[in-house]
Amino acid sequence: MRNLSLVSLSALALAGCAASNAQPASTVAAAEAPAAYAPVIPKGTGIFAEPSTLPFQAPDFSKIQESDYEPAIEQGIAIWLAEIDAIANNPAAPTFENTLEAMERSGSMLSRVYAVFSALTSANTNDNLDAIDSRTSPKLTAARDSITLNPKLFARIKTLYDARDTLNLAPDQLQVLTLTYENMVRNGANLSDADKAALTEINGQLSSLQTEFGQKLTKGTKDGALVVTDRKALAGLSAADIAAAEKAAADRGLPKGSYVLSMQNTTQQPLLPSLSNRATRQALFEKAWNRSERGDANDTRALIVKLAELRAKKAKLLGFDTYAAYSLSDQMAKTPEKALTFLESFAPALGAAQKKDADDLNALIKKQGGKFTVTPADWDYYAEQLRKQRYALDQNEVKPYLEITNVLENGVFFAANQLYGLTFKKRTDIPVYHPDVTVYTVYDADGSELALFYFDPWKRDNKSGGAWMSNFVDQNGLTGTKPVVFNVSNYTKPAPGQPALVTWDDANTMFHEFGHALHGMLSNQRYPSIAGTNTARDFVEFPSQFNENFMTEPKVLANFAKHYKTGEPMPAALVAKIEKASTFNQGYALGEVMTAALLDMKWHTLPAGSTPSDVNAYEKAALAALDAKGLHTELVPPRYRTSYFRHIWGGGYAAGYYAYSWTEMLDHDAYAWFKENGGMTRANGQHIRDTILSKGHSQDYSVMYRNFAGREPSVEPMLKARGLK
Repeated sequence: MRNLSLVSLSALALAGCAASNAQPASTVAAAEAPAAYAPVIPKGTGIFAEPSTLPFQAPDFSKIQESDYEPAIEQGIAIWLAEIDAIANNPAAPTFENTLEAMERSGSMLSRVYAVFSALTSANTNDNLDAIDSRTSPKLTAARDSITLNPKLFARIKTLYDARDTLNLAPDQLQVLTLTYENMVRNGANLSDADKAALTEINGQLSSLQTEFGQKLTKGTKDGALVVTDRKALAGLSAADIAAAEKAAADRGLPKGSYVLSMQNTTQQPLLPSLSNRATRQALFEKAWNRSERGDANDTRALIVKLAELRAKKAKLLGFDTYAAYSLSDQMAKTPEKALTFLESFAPALGAAQKKDADDLNALIKKQGGKFTVTPADWDYYAEQLRKQRYALDQNEVKPYLEITNVLENGVFFAANQLYGLTFKKRTDIPVYHPDVTVYTVYDADGSELALFYFDPWKRDNKSGGAWMSNFVDQNGLTGTKPVVFNVSNYTKPAPGQPALVTWDDANTMFHEFGHALHGMLSNQRYPSIAGTNTARDFVEFPSQFNENFMTEPKVLANFAKHYKTGEPMPAALVAKIEKASTFNQGYALGEVMTAALLDMKWHTLPAGSTPSDVNAYEKAALAALDAKGLHTELVPPRYRTSYFRHIWGGGYAAGYYAYSWTEMLDHDAYAWFKENGGMTRANGQHIRDTILSKGHSQDYSVMYRNFAGREPSVEPMLKARGLK
């Protein structure tokens, strides 16, 4: 996942912001203005006032204090607004340089502090940081709105846009101008003053509610963990899993003999395939399913009703029928109808696969003497047994070959070397925000320094669920800054003395998130607003999902899949089992993702004034409608239930969760192109780097894809890869 909490700032370059470490806008604007025009731009103070002196301008966590954030954010907002006012009020005729480029250079202090602050509120938060977030997020939203809705600024941009055919702009400049103009119009620049005020009020409320949702969900997920006091209830778990559960209980100060089964962000939980005690399975599933619906301070349902209605009102105010129509208007799919048609096209094949898989699992349960039929809480447990029977594949047999550092350095990094010529060197001289974090310098094929990469793998109670990528420093051709990128995940940390082993899915996630990192690190754009991962949601997941393919490339797998004790490579027979089982259980694996995407669309295609007050009743009806199309949601529930769907209520993916499946189509089609053209070669790696990974949003997404593949994407490779055709 690309963390969109940071994108909210950098994407604002399309409506008046720039990436980090830029120079004050006044130096550009004043240079073209009459001598009498000398706008005063306030100066910042504190550690974020100037770029860090560390390599790559990396944040100096050895010096940053929690007390630094709020004043730096407030100063950064004030400086940014002053820079934008200087541009808007410049008496000189608008030019690209004194308007658009000046905007690209603005906001450097705010970008610096917010990049660090938002990273910590996601990966290493506490009550104090959450309180600062609650106080500052409405101020940030108000600042964005004041820029997007600034009539003088818009007038300058419109003047340039109307004359764009006569300005002799470079292609990247024309793209920045076009996107900035379109984004401002899309976000209310042409509204009346009264409607602008109403929009500003709605945006402020949305910002506060989204922040509150994220905080409630993080706390609810922690508090909702299953506490077990009978070791027998953990039957089926490995010694390492039990030790980790015991340590988790000790870390929470629970009495000896207690065990805590912490939750991940999804509906299904990592321990369910192993737990042989059905009561424990059911209890863990219920904890996950109801984590945000316990009627306590962390219940999210009332927030969701407010968020859904406010989004529908915002869309109506901006001239769109629904929030989904507004949200998709600047995406690759363009309309919710097109996205829904794409999603629903999978329903018949998925429904048939789910029914067949459930019948197989029920037959296994009956054979073992069970007097029940499979439920979602049972599914993974019996599916894992069926996997072992059909393919003689035991996931615990795989884990010893997946030591996390080996996966990272000899798998993820090795693939990047083979494709792009990159090399990596661990460093110990860069301060980090938590002891779990490691840092690497990334070198390009010519030996030059390309980027800095941070890796934060282990689950913590104060970390948001899931996995994501973002930047501390963006690639910026105007200022020459190189990217400082981080990946954050939530793998189960081993108990002291235990090997740091991950699951096959965890390893796949490592390749996925590093695909995002590559998109950020390989960026090569002059203007930060169109650099790196500043792309549409239904394009940004393409590089990450594409990178997953190289985990199972024979030369990559052979380089990292080695036994943590002996160093012996994963046996060919085990690799063959994994490959043979790759399409197993797709009715569930793809079904839960598709159902979540469709549930997201159900919420965000509601017109203003029609938002239901009962979240559970609406969710039940929405899932029933999906069942009418052939799915079986009583057996395969959504990957995220409405009440803990962080992506759409707090993570920037509202009406956008379909993007994972949309970009999976792109990913499989792109990998098919690779196989058609010689496979995993440096030449092919350079080709996708030149046409996709370095381009950001400097071109239309469809144009970029055609430049890469020479054709429109097809869904056929995805269907084949999923075993649905």
